[in-house]
Amino acid sequence: MYPSSDFSFSPSSLFSAYASLTGFLMLFRSMLHDFVPEKLRSYFSHLFERFFTPRSKTITVVIDENFGLNRNQVFDAAEMYLRNRIGPDTERLRVGKIPKQKHFTISIEKGEEISDTFEGSEVKWSYVQSENEKGDKVKRYYELTFEKKLRDKVMDSYLSHVVAESEEIKRNLRVVKLYSRDVYASDDDDGMAGGNWGCINLEHPSTFDTLAMDPNAKKKIVDDLERFLKRRDFYKRVGKAWKRGYLLYGPPGTGKSSLIAAMANYLKFDVFDLELSSIYDNGELKRVLLSTTNRSILVIEDIDCNAEVRDREADDANQEDERRSGKVTLSGILNFIDGLWSSFGDERIIVFTTNHKDRLDPALLRPGRMDVHINMSYCTGLGFRTLVSNYLGLDGLNHPLCEEIEALIDSTEVTPAELAEELMQDDDTDVVLRGVVSFVEKRKVERSKTSKEVSNCKATDDDEKQNGSLDCVKKKKKKKSGKQKGKGKGKAKAYLY
Repeated sequence: MYPSSDFSFSPSSLFSAYASLTGFLMLFRSMLHDFVPEKLRSYFSHLFERFFTPRSKTITVVIDENFGLNRNQVFDAAEMYLRNRIGPDTERLRVGKIPKQKHFTISIEKGEEISDTFEGSEVKWSYVQSENEKGDKVKRYYELTFEKKLRDKVMDSYLSHVVAESEEIKRNLRVVKLYSRDVYASDDDDGMAGGNWGCINLEHPSTFDTLAMDPNAKKKIVDDLERFLKRRDFYKRVGKAWKRGYLLYGPPGTGKSSLIAAMANYLKFDVFDLELSSIYDNGELKRVLLSTTNRSILVIEDIDCNAEVRDREADDANQEDERRSGKVTLSGILNFIDGLWSSFGDERIIVFTTNHKDRLDPALLRPGRMDVHINMSYCTGLGFRTLVSNYLGLDGLNHPLCEEIEALIDSTEVTPAELAEELMQDDDTDVVLRGVVSFVEKRKVERSKTSKEVSNCKATDDDEKQNGSLDCVKKKKKKKSGKQKGKGKGKAKAYLY
């Protein structure tokens, strides 16, 4: 077809062709630089690279440490979130601890990568740290790499998931604080409250598992707390402040303070212990309350003893005297727990305690102020099982004496604190439980004698009223005298004791 000589090339002809092509390219390059503007050359260069370079299937999101002049919350959230995603393949880690921390802080070193899975999709995190030319400024950021098709899922759902998980991790790791105005604030305090609040770490070990309460009552409290936490949007929709009021009432030694500690440990809420007797007037009460933080429990213990305030039915003259004398009034308390001032802050829980619920003004007891009333009564058989498990490490049904003790406890009045003290008397389980039997039987006899004396006193009440010489009648009159003060023109005035 074609002679073979037409397709044969000698080395000299190949070299000649190469030289001609090289010369042409050099001439073209020179003309391109001389006659074509630089911007146009750059445009064609990028267009050429884009046409011949294969497109990447992934996208990388850079999360800087700072966002403008402020700290980037997404960076902090990623740093906290990735601590729980460190796997065995990670080769370099950073470890640190400050004096008040109980646990080590672990994070990845620069150049390390961590893979994560979200709703069946895989993403990759890498930590980058770079310095400027002078070496005096360090830039830290995370790179999040994923497939382009996952962009909407990552931006709309995954990053929100990272932030929410990091908040949960911080809540579990944070140390609960106990605030008081009787504790002096120091430079070492890492609390967030303002005003004159000083704080210490709340290291009370009480939990709902260790409370000597009826299991059903504990479950109701936990369910109520969980429902409260989840109802942010609900409270906003119905137009109510996001707060919850609890009244703990019952005789001393029934575990009111332990329940407050258990609530704080469960919710990871700081506790503000407020003594109303130390507050000068309603204005100071408002300032003190405004200095508390969100996600906290405000505790007012023994309100029937600490608050010398009158109800809203007191006449105008007496109210004016209260203001001049600098006392906290009932109206002032009602205003901050249910009035306009109650809307400050979010996730607030207010706990009142009292040994005498009947002494409290009815205005304090209604829902919206004290939403949940919890009767901290005497110990029951089921409560005693919890105490035996806590102090002796036994199930309440594993010892023959426990059933007898439970029956005795259900038939008399004895507080968990009294039983707890008896359970600490000896290391021998048998000796301890026999001592509890003797103690409860003795207490049952004492209660029976007291009941008979009260009955006898009531039976002879009519006769002694005529003579006016019986001590029990005098005591009754003396007890009632405080309630009778302030009566005038047929209208009684209620007091908060």
